[in-house]
Amino acid sequence: MSHVSDFLTPAELQKISNLQVVARLVVEGVYSGLHRSPHKGFSIEFAQHRQYVQGDEIRRLDWKVFGKTDRFYIREFEEETNLRATILLDLSGSMAYGRAAPHKAEYARRLAAALAYLMLQQRDTVGLVTFDTRIRRFIPPRSGVAHLRVLMDELQQSQPGGETELSDVFHELVPRIHRRGLLIILSDCFGDVKELTSALAHFRFARHEVMLFQILDRDEMEFPFKQWTKFDSLEVADQHRLIDPAQFRSVYLDNLRQFQDELTAGCHRHRIDLVPMLTDKPYAEALAHYLTRRMAM
Repeated sequence: MSHVSDFLTPAELQKISNLQVVARLVVEGVYSGLHRSPHKGFSIEFAQHRQYVQGDEIRRLDWKVFGKTDRFYIREFEEETNLRATILLDLSGSMAYGRAAPHKAEYARRLAAALAYLMLQQRDTVGLVTFDTRIRRFIPPRSGVAHLRVLMDELQQSQPGGETELSDVFHELVPRIHRRGLLIILSDCFGDVKELTSALAHFRFARHEVMLFQILDRDEMEFPFKQWTKFDSLEVADQHRLIDPAQFRSVYLDNLRQFQDELTAGCHRHRIDLVPMLTDKPYAEALAHYLTRRMAM
């Protein structure tokens, strides 16, 4: 069974523990000081029972169930939180890149663990979607200590591999996420930028707020290679190219600049936070910087 400590060191937990993930737009949930809601008052709806685990609040125990089963169960409610958030974790082959630890997928997993921990601490519900060519796992938003362990277990098992087209996966997800909330995407965003922007716009049309953490290796930003280099595809087996970086570098950087400009413009147009993250910068530090700036806006 996985724990937050498998992803976050005590120093990293201390760095982020006083931060909050705040929704800026209208989302569905209970109206509180943290988030804005389209509903007035409380709309608490019973969802399910689950077995009591150490750390759960005693007041949530269902004593009627205890009387029948002689076991402790907790009553869970759909609307007992401030915000529904879903983390979308890209596990395509390109996320396996990294000449030095951590590779992009590992960095994204740790970032996902930190975000899930923060939001569950502030009594939000958090779900997780992992995907590559297709949706691998869809864990609906829930709250509580037991659910945090479910998320950590899934993150621990998640490994990159396979091709993906982000836009196809995102369009498929729209009808599956029934209530508006916060979508947090962790991806390198590589693909057709126009199709990706269209898929992000689909999320916004469904009234979700979107944060897009673009996880990149510094090699991908600077292309520092000097000698003839063999590049293996991380998404298509047995596909590789041997190139002279001196001839290729300027074309690569021009294409990357154009890609980033189009992605930035598309996110700005649809009111989406685009947050570039480089894997050689400690993720807790980068996350703390972004969330502090976001809270001040």
